[in-house]
Amino acid sequence: MSTIIRTRNLDRFYETGAGRTYVLRRIDIDVEQGDFVTIMGPSGAGKSTLLHILGMLDGAWQGEYFFDGHPVHELKQKKRAALQTENTGFVFQSYHLLDDLTVYENLEVPLTYRKIKRAERQSMVADVLDRFQIVGKKDLFPSQLSGGQQQLVGVARAVIMEPKVIFADEPTGNLHSGQAQEIMELFKELNDQGTTIVQVTHSEKNAEYGNRIIHLKDGWVDRDERAA
Repeated sequence: MSTIIRTRNLDRFYETGAGRTYVLRRIDIDVEQGDFVTIMGPSGAGKSTLLHILGMLDGAWQGEYFFDGHPVHELKQKKRAALQTENTGFVFQSYHLLDDLTVYENLEVPLTYRKIKRAERQSMVADVLDRFQIVGKKDLFPSQLSGGQQQLVGVARAVIMEPKVIFADEPTGNLHSGQAQEIMELFKELNDQGTTIVQVTHSEKNAEYGNRIIHLKDGWVDRDERAA
């Protein structure tokens, strides 16, 4: 298996009147293609910050970060954005669906960023609606869906581009246990099909779906455990 994510001496800090406040310190991690990694730790440990850096949503860090062999730390903003758009999908705790667009239109949005032709977009959206069994919801707006249904659409939107890595930030944080299980089993299925997944969660149950847990504490990697 090849390494898809590699960081070396990754630091993230904020300048304050009292000097630097570090959120992450000297993070060295390697994620192999096909891994299902969970990042855990107490509040304020730097979990979401690390996820946002790995997902290329945050560029204000120091150190080295290689994504699928590309030196992210050396890339200009435009190339970094292209690398992110073409290779990653993001699932957020608060769904992040666009309220004034239907389910169908929300799923189509990532495809428009890639300038995919209309006929091909229609085909890809139809496939993912079918795969996630939400064809009957395609003309509804997010406000007409339950939390579980909204997150299902969020996951569908993340995978429509067939990304190499899905980053998930507390993906079941707003869901009841039945919905949470459905989402996690969906992630497991995607992972079994070859998609690398990196999730942040407080849930030990969610962590059990993965094959590895990185524990953060005060911005440092405290422990890195692989499932037996």
